[in-house]
Amino acid sequence: MDKTVNQKAWFLVLPVLILVAFSAVIPLMTVVNYSVQDTFGQNEFFWVGLEWFEEMLQSDRMWDALARQLMFSTIILIIQIPLGIFIALNMPKSGLWSSFCLVMMSLPLLIPWNVVGTIWQIFGRVDIGLLGYSLDALGIPYNYTQNIFAAWATIIIMDVWHWTSLVALLAFAGLKSIPDAYYQAAKIDQASRWAIFRYIELPKMSGVLMIAILLRFMDSFMIYTEPFVITGGGPGNSTTLLSIDLVKMALGQFDLGPAASFSIMYYLVILLISWVFYTVMINIEKRGG
Repeated sequence: MDKTVNQKAWFLVLPVLILVAFSAVIPLMTVVNYSVQDTFGQNEFFWVGLEWFEEMLQSDRMWDALARQLMFSTIILIIQIPLGIFIALNMPKSGLWSSFCLVMMSLPLLIPWNVVGTIWQIFGRVDIGLLGYSLDALGIPYNYTQNIFAAWATIIIMDVWHWTSLVALLAFAGLKSIPDAYYQAAKIDQASRWAIFRYIELPKMSGVLMIAILLRFMDSFMIYTEPFVITGGGPGNSTTLLSIDLVKMALGQFDLGPAASFSIMYYLVILLISWVFYTVMINIEKRGG
């Protein structure tokens, strides 16, 4: 007997599709339109094809910004992933202290990005900031507006403070999913702490860790508000990441064509790397199954 298929349920999804079209598809197509056209004003456009893409691919400015962005994201992942795992391993697994630690770890994630940037901008000032004033009093030169190392150290420490909690919470969730029988068997076999981590905890956390790496890479690769509030891309262009450079090109210089082609390539890089991470995650899950 053939079953009757009711397609009316699609009407429930229609509002979501319309919302996605207005919030994602239409703006994306507008950017694509600008990337293949040029204008002399008065809303008159003419076709230039791939000229803007060729110009951006030959631009040292874009490649320099990409190198800074990759370096920032790499440093962030190298610090936050091991640190988040370490915190999760040392958090109480149950009881009142466990709940207290979970709440405290969640607090930095609730702070808006522009507020985080403002907090660290004030915190690092030599005249009124606790960090800047203390380092200056100890004779340690620190000025994130003039020193490149200080600027990089500030935005990296800020991001670690803001987002390590996410990695720790995901790793903690992975640890909580491990049955007690695994630990009891390891105790009977007199396994060392390193052996327990290597052969029990790390494999069981691999799925959530890949999600953490994917989320942190995407967030760090698209970061804009916090470093812009703190350094504005300076000193010079030392902290001008891809997003900051793109905004300067689009809004500061009003070069819509190059900025549009730049943003599309920016989007494709994020999409490609995210696809690689997703493929790795699926392969890990298949091997685990």
